[in-house]
Amino acid sequence: MPNGNTPSAGKTGGRYVVAAGRIAMGFLFVVTGLNGFFNFLPPPSAPMPEGAAAFAAALLKTGYMFRMVMATQLVAGALLLSNRFVPLALALIAPVVVNIVAFHVFLAPSGRPIAAVVLVLEVFLAWAYRKAYRSMLAARTTPGGE
Repeated sequence: MPNGNTPSAGKTGGRYVVAAGRIAMGFLFVVTGLNGFFNFLPPPSAPMPEGAAAFAAALLKTGYMFRMVMATQLVAGALLLSNRFVPLALALIAPVVVNIVAFHVFLAPSGRPIAAVVLVLEVFLAWAYRKAYRSMLAARTTPGGE
């Protein structure tokens, strides 16, 4: 029975598309989040452009921002994979998605295709779960939601 927070797809099979997008995005962010802590994926073979390398170096040097981004990816990805608190996971990961897209648009254009995929998944899933955001997007509301 739909509770207002789950996407409704009826008999069209759309719920399978939503589930596939949720699982794909969750898997991507769990793997990249874990990689931030355990560094098991090989680094890119091509050198990064100068601006991208400087930005990445600053994130790595501070440690705080880099670990925070990786932890956010890991938590949001796990929530997406487990199908728990999906609207919250999408809200948590949205700033990370914006930064991924901005990084590849302005600093490292070679990564634009994956950035586009991540952006499309985020927008698609946010649309699928749009009922969960209705009260958050109200122009005026009172405390307690009434």
